[in-house]
Amino acid sequence: MELKLNLGSGKDWRKDCINADIQARTKPDWVVDITRINWGEEIDTRLGKFVIQPGMFSEIVANDVLEHIPDLVQAMTNCKELLADDGIMDIHVPYDLSYGAWQDPTHVRAFNERSWLYYTDWHWYLGWKDRFDLQEIHYELSEIGQELAAQKVDEDTIIRTPRAVDAMRVILAKRSTSEESDARRSED
Repeated sequence: MELKLNLGSGKDWRKDCINADIQARTKPDWVVDITRINWGEEIDTRLGKFVIQPGMFSEIVANDVLEHIPDLVQAMTNCKELLADDGIMDIHVPYDLSYGAWQDPTHVRAFNERSWLYYTDWHWYLGWKDRFDLQEIHYELSEIGQELAAQKVDEDTIIRTPRAVDAMRVILAKRSTSEESDARRSED
């Protein structure tokens, strides 16, 4: 059985996933701070009992959660470890030029298309032996962005126009790397 993790499930509870949240009041399957994984912990979920171990999930859904996490590097490191090789991380986050990026006082960051660079191409900087590959980025346009798109304005101009993009959906795939390719990359 392929396991999926719905990180920060809160109001976005999903039947086909182990729902995880830092807040017990949202009644997740797994109450966890993703920056502090208790490796080897046994969790008893509605999908069965599982021991938390590296590579146990084929997919992690992070819908409107990463912007709330102060230690994003540790959270992303743990997500990478929880994913099987070729596992997918499906992320939805507010775009840095949107109203929604900073209207929520619990947001500690916003994101743009370059926010993923250290988890992908520059993974060696974080000391990672494996990495994510950026598979897709989709922009959710606001009314302003939709009007610009209807006028055939190019995407680069739209994403750099304040308030034109509300959010981003990013798909990352975990990829193992060889030490040889890591050494070449760090010399570049």
